Amino acid sequence: MQKTNATKKVEKKDEMMDYMILKSLLTAVILGFAIGLQRTMQQIYSSEKEAGSISIAGSRTFALISLSGFLSGWLAKFIPQIIILVALSVVLLLAISYYVKTTQFKKMGMTTQVAAIVTYLLGLMIAFHLDRYAIFTGVLMIVLLEIKPRLKRIEHNISPSDLNASILLLAMTFLVLPMLPDRMIDPYHLFNPYKTWLMAVIIAAISFVGYVAIKILGNKRGVLLTGLFGGLISSTAVSISLSKMYLEQKEFLNNFAAGIAMASTLMYLRVLLEAFVIDINVAKALFFPYIAASLSGLAYVYILYRHSHTGVIDMKNSEVSKNPLQLSEAIKFGLLFGIIYGAITLVQDHYGEIGVYIISLLSGITDVDAITLSLSELSSDQKLSVTVSSVGIVIASATNSFVKLGIVFWIGGKALGWKLTIFYLLTLSMLGGAIWIEQSYL
Repeated sequence: MQKTNATKKVEKKDEMMDYMILKSLLTAVILGFAIGLQRTMQQIYSSEKEAGSISIAGSRTFALISLSGFLSGWLAKFIPQIIILVALSVVLLLAISYYVKTTQFKKMGMTTQVAAIVTYLLGLMIAFHLDRYAIFTGVLMIVLLEIKPRLKRIEHNISPSDLNASILLLAMTFLVLPMLPDRMIDPYHLFNPYKTWLMAVIIAAISFVGYVAIKILGNKRGVLLTGLFGGLISSTAVSISLSKMYLEQKEFLNNFAAGIAMASTLMYLRVLLEAFVIDINVAKALFFPYIAASLSGLAYVYILYRHSHTGVIDMKNSEVSKNPLQLSEAIKFGLLFGIIYGAITLVQDHYGEIGVYIISLLSGITDVDAITLSLSELSSDQKLSVTVSSVGIVIASATNSFVKLGIVFWIGGKALGWKLTIFYLLTLSMLGGAIWIEQSYL
């Protein structure tokens, strides 16, 4: 009786092993087939546009390559050298196919050959019980292969200055920043090189993200997207640019008003993000008021959008389309942050909270980012209370909003100005109302 039970256990274990092997084998085949299907469909699409296109490997070939990788890994326990032998065979066949492709058909490119090699490795991974990693890698590869047209469009839009800006951002972040001392170096304990440069890096990164988004999507997608992504760079720059454009296309009043309102709404979210990065407590204090302002701003933008006309604008000559990431700009912002940080510390010692609020008011005339980061950093260093820092940021935000409204009236005229007046009254009222509710009931 015991022998019978033992036999059943062995048989059950063998069945389980057979199931696992069969499951892994099918996974390898399906994954290879999916990759091959992508290559086949890509070839079909390219054949419609380009005569003489040839197919090196399709769905069945890729499925077989993945299967060969799985079988190589599975048989390695019996034939240790089989993985290398099969791999060399696959590489040889791919080399021959590439030679034929380049000599007989005059076609260049190694994407399919490289994808085939990766597919073989995916089969090996599955054989070594790395199914999840293999599936993740396979899906990632399919995505990379599929976005080729989009990548080409991005590559064509990249200029030498854009590449230099990317390198500059990397150098600012990973070369310069780690070398700076993270301590006060002056006798008055006002200047920390590391934190000053970190603020410059943060703003440069946010601005560059907005610039890249406009570079890829904004030029031909209308005023609203320009405001959306331009708000990551500078809502003031968006206000100036779109106000100037409105003078040439006054039939698109609601379009331009929506673009400026969208950029100004992004200012509230950008300030909240900057505070969150530096001091979570300041971000918590600002969260409900700034979210309320943002939501009301988005609602007003939606109303303007519903009543706007379909139109496309050319951003080539606008301030927003210019690359904001320049070394001089980074240094200027770093110096501005250092000056404001030091000024607030000195003024607070002599004039208390009133001095901080005066600096916030003056700083908001030109920029919100520097004062936001400065006050958040002072709160993080426990040199200012969260309340004082939050109030200072609100004062700077309100001041900057009124300045932008004045710019719109000055450049764009009364019609555009009144549209934005409603926006700023709405958002600032929601901001103030949320602060009052927070202070009174929460």
